[in-house]
Amino acid sequence: MSINQGCEEEETSHQDTPQGTKNYITPVGLARLKAELLQLIDEERPAVVKVVSWAASNGDRSENGDYLYGKKRLREIDRRIRFLTQRLDLAVVVDPADQVNQDQVFFGARVKYEDQHGRMHTIQIVGVDEIAPLQGKISWISPVARVLLKAYVGDTVTLRSPRGLEVLTIMEIEYAPCAE
Repeated sequence: MSINQGCEEEETSHQDTPQGTKNYITPVGLARLKAELLQLIDEERPAVVKVVSWAASNGDRSENGDYLYGKKRLREIDRRIRFLTQRLDLAVVVDPADQVNQDQVFFGARVKYEDQHGRMHTIQIVGVDEIAPLQGKISWISPVARVLLKAYVGDTVTLRSPRGLEVLTIMEIEYAPCAE
């Protein structure tokens, strides 16, 4: 048996922020992380603790599925609680509605752009903890966001992708409050 057996690695987000940078997040993203943390602490963890206590009182724990599964689930919940707490401690809230330079792409912007094939795309640049590609929410550290940052409507930017160089033209920039 190795020393590390049973120890599980700390959870990381889909993308980690580059070292030395801040963990930017929108107010909606912050609220979502806080809600998940509170749900784990106030509801899910106490319910699992109750099941584990009941299962432990039944005697032999070595073959007690409720006990074994419950203890494993408690470790997962505790790990997620630690992860969320750390992410919230590092969070720097940026409200897109407060952006002063609304004619330029910055964090929180909803950007409509056209690719070189004439296809339109709409994305919103958000924090690493709130990405949702199917909803058009991409991380501010993603390659697409990085080439769009600081651009203006009408600007053409070049994205280096696995398919080669892609030319993107910014059509619209909007700083509406984030929606769920």
